[in-house]
Amino acid sequence: MIQFLDLKKVNSQFRTELINAATEVIDSGWFIQGENVAKFEEEYAQFCGTTDCVGVGNGLDALSLVLRGWKELGLLNDGDEVIVPSNTYIATILAITENNLNPVLVDPDPITYNMSVDKLKVVLSSKSKVILPVHLYGRMAPIDEIVKFAKNYGLLVLEDAAQAHGAEIFGRRSGSWGSAGGFSFYPGKNLGALGDAGAVTTNDHSLAEVVRAIGNYGSTKKYINDYKGLNSRLDEIQAAFLRVKLKYIEKDITGRQNVAFEYVKRIHNPLIQLPLLRDDLNCIGDTHVFHLFVVSVDKRDDFQDFLKCNGVQTLIHYPIPPHHQKAYIEWKDSEFEISEKIHKKVLSLPISSVMSADQVTQVIDACNSYEG
Repeated sequence: MIQFLDLKKVNSQFRTELINAATEVIDSGWFIQGENVAKFEEEYAQFCGTTDCVGVGNGLDALSLVLRGWKELGLLNDGDEVIVPSNTYIATILAITENNLNPVLVDPDPITYNMSVDKLKVVLSSKSKVILPVHLYGRMAPIDEIVKFAKNYGLLVLEDAAQAHGAEIFGRRSGSWGSAGGFSFYPGKNLGALGDAGAVTTNDHSLAEVVRAIGNYGSTKKYINDYKGLNSRLDEIQAAFLRVKLKYIEKDITGRQNVAFEYVKRIHNPLIQLPLLRDDLNCIGDTHVFHLFVVSVDKRDDFQDFLKCNGVQTLIHYPIPPHHQKAYIEWKDSEFEISEKIHKKVLSLPISSVMSADQVTQVIDACNSYEG
């Protein structure tokens, strides 16, 4: 069986360096807010092209802390609206509602599955304060257009870049376009820790300071608390692991792109809708990092069973949209036609930089032999 993602094989490439990094942290006796966290923040800010990076506990906290930070800075108030795609993972929505802000869902573009500026115009209101685009599957939303739109209407932009480490538009990376960016380093991400971890990137130093304080019990100085904070700090040992893996992220991206290009070139089954590449979309300067390779099939569940019988493990991202979750029962009568079609049809094929040529071919042959 070809695993959807072989994390053991992914991390075995760095085994010696990871063990050495862990040993150094253990021997140092310093496990919270140490040298590795500070250095990783500096290195990741440089990688993204921002002045500031703040390590936090996970990707959900990254988004939530930015929104909370803007409230503390007086830029947001309870009840303000945050425009967000309806087909995102629920964590994006949770960050909004836990800050007593109102999510305004918009259907995505039917081709890229990312946010569309045309949809923003429809839902814009006097209460709109933030646009929260999600760079889904590793392809950036049209962030240049979104930022321009936001500036015209005085809105903040928070990039959910949890799936798009290193993705670019016109040579400018995710997390550097908006007012702030939120990243997850969940183990399965292109840049994955060996546990939970996340980060906020921004060019707003005041926001970075507030985010850092809130995530540290609301404190900038021990036993002095300026905010009603919480505990969301990047662990020293996870920062050490991330510093090792950050050195190889460009190689990982290239490896994923090579697999994706083989899929696009060699899967020719008309029953399978493949993701379009930037040349097909006329998106010059758009670099897809393929966190996921997502196809669309009418009989999705049947197709998934067929691939399993042919030795290919797949996953569904995501089977149930946020507005159909029990957690948001107040949206039970809402309809988002494009989003609902996407959630019924999409399937993620195996993709990683450690897949062998034979494994890639096996996936391709299985896809091409599917008859519906």
